[in-house]
Amino acid sequence: MNLWWQQLALVMLGGALGAGARYWLGGAMLRQFGTGIPYGTLAANLVGSFAVGFLAVWLEGRGPHALYWRAFLIVGVLGALTTYSALMLECLLMARSQRSDLLLGYLGATLVGGFMLVWAGARLAGVLRPVY
Repeated sequence: MNLWWQQLALVMLGGALGAGARYWLGGAMLRQFGTGIPYGTLAANLVGSFAVGFLAVWLEGRGPHALYWRAFLIVGVLGALTTYSALMLECLLMARSQRSDLLLGYLGATLVGGFMLVWAGARLAGVLRPVY
């Protein structure tokens, strides 16, 4: 099996795991906090932002095996866990409902929080990553 097919298989496996985690997280947050704000999507995007920042830096210069880890973790797991398309759909639904007053706060928390966490994840990985 060539490199492309191996990476595709890892992306698909990671995607299945990430989608399952997204489904579980969404349900857990809904049961915990109710339907006022889509906390599951917010949590998935914020956790995913931190994780992608961390992994992008942590995997730098790790040799040829890093390609496989990137395919599995970043493209697969985190690609399925984070939900930008769901975010946009939920913003539309909020705008068209009685929750429209929450829309800008929710969108701002997702974008600003996500950027802050991707930066924090990258900084933490830079500190923890051993120099070779």
